[in-house]
Amino acid sequence: MANHFHPSVKIADYVSIEVSSRGTDTTIDENCVIDSFVKIKHVGGTGNITIGKNVYLNSGCVLYSGNGITIGDNVLIGPNCNIVPTNHNAESIDIPMRKQGFQSSKNGVIIEDDVWLGANVTILDGSIIRKGCIIAANSLVNGDIEEYSIYAGSPAKKIKSRK
Repeated sequence: MANHFHPSVKIADYVSIEVSSRGTDTTIDENCVIDSFVKIKHVGGTGNITIGKNVYLNSGCVLYSGNGITIGDNVLIGPNCNIVPTNHNAESIDIPMRKQGFQSSKNGVIIEDDVWLGANVTILDGSIIRKGCIIAANSLVNGDIEEYSIYAGSPAKKIKSRK
């Protein structure tokens, strides 16, 4: 229930990184840059947020802790990306959705090393973006992304390999 940042992390003005009241942690490793208007919020689950080395989070990104986020090393995250490792229940029509709580975990979000997310990408619970991938702007990731591949669309589909 704490934030742990390497001393070399650069956090711009107007960044909001909450301290969890849910018992979860945010850890940011060395040489990361967190640009203005990034929001890191602990909500929707009991997962931690772990950010590796040399990660760049561009302006306007929102990360919800939900069921956990793990970001590897040398990851570039474009502006206005959303990482959302949680989902609301909505099965009952007799209970307002906001009162139905959250669905069971799909194991959070994992972004491996050397990944580039274009602007406005959304990543949902249970997604794994493998090493060396590129996700095109405005894509929606909801699943397992093959390493060293380029994906685009909503939902994201493989358009070519980087190999």
